[in-house]
Amino acid sequence: MTAVAERLPKLEASIEQAVQAVKADAGASPVLAAVVKELEKKLGKARPIIQSGDAAKIREAVVEVEQAADSAKAAAEADSGAKEGTRAAVISAHDRVCLLKANM
Repeated sequence: MTAVAERLPKLEASIEQAVQAVKADAGASPVLAAVVKELEKKLGKARPIIQSGDAAKIREAVVEVEQAADSAKAAAEADSGAKEGTRAAVISAHDRVCLLKANM
């Protein structure tokens, strides 16, 4: 199992927390909801690749997840209707993805 695969459960939990925070936040914009959903989708697409052990494909998949996380963070920071806890959950998920990539 690769180091990235070992960190996958914590990353999944962090992104799931962001998804749930956005769903529960009536003030969150549709844009924020869409980009966080896209982040979840990208992680779902990356999961089997990360578990495959192919380093080159793993890096590419993590970069795609990171790009989605960047979009989610930007949307969270721009969404004046979202609660602070929602923003914090999205930013935390973003930071976890960036940390994962940095430690590859």
